Amino acid sequence: MKTENRSTSALRRLRNDIRKGSTKRRQLTAVLASCAFLLAPVGPVMMPSVAEAQPAPPLAGAASTAGCNLQSAKGEIQHVIYIQFDNVHLRRDNPHVPSDLEQMPHLLNFFENNGTLLSDHHTPLIAHTADDILTSLTGVYPERHGQAVSNSFNYFNPNSSDGLGSTFTTSFTYWTDLVDPSTPSADPSFSLLTPEGKNAPAPWVPFTRSGCNVGAVSIANMELENTGNDINNVFGPTSPEAAEAASNSKQATADFVGIAIHCGVANQLCSTSHGRPDILPDEPGGYTGYQALYGHKYVVPVIAPKGLNDLAGNPITGFPGFGGISAYQALAYTAAMQESGVPITYSYISDAHDSHSFPFRAFGPGEQGYVQQLQAYDDAFNKFFTRLANDGITAANTLFIVTADEGDHFAGGTPINPGCDGSAGNYCTYNTNNSAVTANSIGEIDTNIQSLLGKVDPSLNFNNTPFDIHFDMAPAFYLSGQPPAGAPVARQFELDAAKLTAVNPITGNTDQLTRYLADPVELKFLHMITGDPLRTPTFIMFGDPDYYFQTYGADLAVNDGFAWNHGGVAPEINTTFLGVAGPGVKALGQKADVFTDHVDIRPTILSLVGLADDYQSQGRTIAEVLQSWAKPDGIQDSGDEFVELARAYKRINAPTGELGLATLRISTRALKGDPDTYEELENKIAFITKFRNQLAEQMADELNAAEFHGHRISERQGRTLVVQANLLADYVNWLANE
Repeated sequence: MKTENRSTSALRRLRNDIRKGSTKRRQLTAVLASCAFLLAPVGPVMMPSVAEAQPAPPLAGAASTAGCNLQSAKGEIQHVIYIQFDNVHLRRDNPHVPSDLEQMPHLLNFFENNGTLLSDHHTPLIAHTADDILTSLTGVYPERHGQAVSNSFNYFNPNSSDGLGSTFTTSFTYWTDLVDPSTPSADPSFSLLTPEGKNAPAPWVPFTRSGCNVGAVSIANMELENTGNDINNVFGPTSPEAAEAASNSKQATADFVGIAIHCGVANQLCSTSHGRPDILPDEPGGYTGYQALYGHKYVVPVIAPKGLNDLAGNPITGFPGFGGISAYQALAYTAAMQESGVPITYSYISDAHDSHSFPFRAFGPGEQGYVQQLQAYDDAFNKFFTRLANDGITAANTLFIVTADEGDHFAGGTPINPGCDGSAGNYCTYNTNNSAVTANSIGEIDTNIQSLLGKVDPSLNFNNTPFDIHFDMAPAFYLSGQPPAGAPVARQFELDAAKLTAVNPITGNTDQLTRYLADPVELKFLHMITGDPLRTPTFIMFGDPDYYFQTYGADLAVNDGFAWNHGGVAPEINTTFLGVAGPGVKALGQKADVFTDHVDIRPTILSLVGLADDYQSQGRTIAEVLQSWAKPDGIQDSGDEFVELARAYKRINAPTGELGLATLRISTRALKGDPDTYEELENKIAFITKFRNQLAEQMADELNAAEFHGHRISERQGRTLVVQANLLADYVNWLANE
């Protein structure tokens, strides 16, 4: 824990800054002075060991969980079922059309009747599938798992002929892959890495160390993601699997990608001729003697020896692919695993708003194909819950978690029939003829940002300063030579990006294309600077969510193949939902008064099952939804102090929370400003970040000690930290609104 004198010194600087003027500043100064007695040193956190509970015997009829030693209160949790959607919404995208979850009543009612559905749940930044799922799985922000820029990131390659970050890699890789093993001189680091440059700890480890098998169904990075580096990494470049991948990549995808089981030590499920060593080179405390099965070809024979059908009765002959895996398919794999000695499962289900059959295009809210796909998803969940109940796997002995990676923004116009509600006979219809764009068209606006920048500033010389971007609605810019924050060439690009406008071809409105700007100074506050400096962009432009930015093609073109944008900063993108149900969870229905984000999922799961990671998360247990008897001893003993401290912690530390959005406004003002404004505000952001990090570390230490080490948070300790957090928030909000 950081020492008290650093925090006190920082608070003094805040007080001095606030004193420079207004009544509001004087009020904050008075608060600082009146609370001075609370700013005494906070003592070290003592961490006694957690007493081990004895698991209850399996319920009658439940699938065997022998050897899986979960330590939940009363021993009632014997299974964990985690499901993460791609871009599925609790909120309505059209006020007349029921939301995605409203159109899946079997799923919605299950969580509202058996647990709590949190509707003020949030993403990290950047809000993309890989980053968001990894943050959910690990309980740490991108700075600590390495995926801070996008689903697929560019990085600066000093050996490329143009000096750009033009080497392209993907964050959808197996857990232990390197960024680019074919050219390690470009970037030899792990794709998933810690700030220290080590391979990030894996999410299945606490469970397998407790003897539990863990299944992965299409979830990010827990199974093989491709037929190149992933297969060579796990099976070896001279293996039969690698030979198949070289000769028939499509078949290798069906056989080896997307499905996995990570087993406890010596578990018979993985002790087949196809079991591979489950190697985690940098796992804290070591990780040896474990095995895993990878791929449909090797997993299905042990979970469905007679073959696997989806929940609609259709045979699944191989992994169907990440982009199109349906609820029928993902839930069939999940159920078969749960029935076959895999009591912990992590599963992913693709979105329903893109057509999963030819012709492939995006749907609009209430469109017939969209509604029918949601009806199929609802039927799949009905069959899933019924099948599990027949197996004895219910909310009485199973912890269920459901969430979405992020929301997204519908890039399109209004329906041709504006009174439509998506019901049979009243489906919404749209114009899909992009050669005649109207106010009723669907589609993102593909935008050639290089061309638009050149028109904003003809002095920009792309030959002297080539640049690359991550194609996205929130493009990350990589300028040749990796200029540092504040360098003249970086400032020129930032100032020009801030001026970008376009006439929206669907609405006819002139849109300001840049909503927020963040350079590495602000990215540190947002937990987006990783342990690999080659991944650090010169700056990120968080754009208008109707637009998708690239460096080729027409200046503006409507593309109806894609109409649901994410990655940027907008309420519909950064706000999603979290459902929790099972033993120890309160049946509160929908709950909208607790701010949470993806890092909170991990500690909540582990607190409920009585296990702990070998690292400290950046989240907090969502104690508000837990029964008193199910809370760890330290949380129970801390009473209201835990919740008060946890909420203050989220206030200052969540990237898309109150202070994250406030500092983004400050950063944007800095990067759009003159040299004096830029320097002044950048220095303040850097100072705020340093103080926030010190304070958040102390708060996280207290919360973690209560969650996993039986420590009671005293009123004095808690209040000291809460007061400091609130003062910081008041200062940042004042600065953002100045």
